[in-house]
Amino acid sequence: MSILHNRISNKELRARMLAESSPRITLSFYKYFVIDDPKTFRDNLYIQLEKLKVFGRIYIAKEGINAQMSVPKKNFSAFKEVLFSFAPELMHVHFNIALEDNGKSFWVLRLKVRKRIVADGIDDKNFDPANVGEYLQADRVNQMIEDKDTLLIDMRNDYEYEVGHFKNAIEVPSKTFREQLIMVVKMLENSKDKHIVLYCTGGIRCEKASAYMKHNGFKNIYHIKGGIIEYVRTAQEKKLPIKFIGKNFVFDERMGERITNDVIANCHQCGIPCDTHTNCKNHFCHLLLIHCLSCAIKFEGYCSKNCYENLKFPNKEHKPQYGRYGNNIKSAII
Repeated sequence: MSILHNRISNKELRARMLAESSPRITLSFYKYFVIDDPKTFRDNLYIQLEKLKVFGRIYIAKEGINAQMSVPKKNFSAFKEVLFSFAPELMHVHFNIALEDNGKSFWVLRLKVRKRIVADGIDDKNFDPANVGEYLQADRVNQMIEDKDTLLIDMRNDYEYEVGHFKNAIEVPSKTFREQLIMVVKMLENSKDKHIVLYCTGGIRCEKASAYMKHNGFKNIYHIKGGIIEYVRTAQEKKLPIKFIGKNFVFDERMGERITNDVIANCHQCGIPCDTHTNCKNHFCHLLLIHCLSCAIKFEGYCSKNCYENLKFPNKEHKPQYGRYGNNIKSAII
């Protein structure tokens, strides 16, 4: 009988990954399509991917699949063949290849069955997720950004926006996508006739958000095809001006891809320009924060003296620390 989940400690798996010398490809993809039996789909896919030494995180639901992966370069063709064999809808799936990749993004394979491939909190039975907005390629994105009557909306979490975003993009200040969907409709309720461009990291969140906004009466809704990753890749290939500044936050070990040299965030401890994310060393806290090198040394990897003392003296009552918007943001790495 095949083992359908990992049984080795994360510490050992991470050490193995860091010791690897064979090149890997970090990528992400998603596809909305009907999966009648997500559990069987999940188990069969796990067996095939585990054989190929694929790492990463995959969410599977009746509405489709959402994945962030690290694939051995030598097994990339076999990986695509396995994926394509599971459903005809995956034959033409678009892979977002990492912009900056050291091959050290994931160290374990996790496949999870979820209610939705991206948590949205939508319970309206009349909502049609297939009725999405118009896709935009990089050249059109640049044109629309320059239009003063166009609203550019960032559909990512606050800690993602903090380190990088498109120039003049409007932030929807929240720590979850489900909160953002409600907030963005309220924020723009008087702009239903304007041209509205949505974007996110790889396209999955802004695609669903575009459908939700159309469902709520917005007329001219667009979203960037492939998100920030595809926009930057296409802009680089076509030698177009890149309108995104700073870092693109990613949900893996890297925690970010450098897009431009602009550092638009600040250390949460001392306030100097810095955009390096880390997690508090106190695993009872694990706050996601921005730490400059000096403060990382000063606080020994903890978000505060309080967290250090709580770990050093475990009987002391722990007081959780808080992030930019009062959120106790847990690790972005699952």
